[in-house]
Amino acid sequence: MSARLVTSSAQETDATGERLGATLGAGDVVALSGELGAGKTVFVQGLVRALGVTTGATSPTFVLVNEYRGRLPVHHVDVYRTESLTELLDLGLEEMMDGDGVTVIEWAERLEPLLPPRAVRVSIVGVGDEPRAITIDDRRATARSR
Repeated sequence: MSARLVTSSAQETDATGERLGATLGAGDVVALSGELGAGKTVFVQGLVRALGVTTGATSPTFVLVNEYRGRLPVHHVDVYRTESLTELLDLGLEEMMDGDGVTVIEWAERLEPLLPPRAVRVSIVGVGDEPRAITIDDRRATARSR
């Protein structure tokens, strides 16, 4: 299933993340892409709130992974500063994606070969005061039927 919508505020982008988050379960992976300033972390804030996380999500750019506790564990990964796929494997990314929580990856296009077929791909286009075009390509049902 694929959906495309346009948001015109950070609150709308956050709410879009929250709607997706409400559909997520154990083992789900969300692969986010978009330029710096597109609103990836704002989207994640809504997404984790829907998963019962009570602390606000912050960008893990410098720590690479933030972990949150809600109704499921949430691993929020930012691969912007990583140098190689090996570095991501050494972080335990595969274990996170195959675990009992939800894994959300910012800059996911940098690790496409590692993404599972079931990953929900979210692209956010637009920066600054521009509206955001958000495309959600949800491959979970297709991957389960194989």
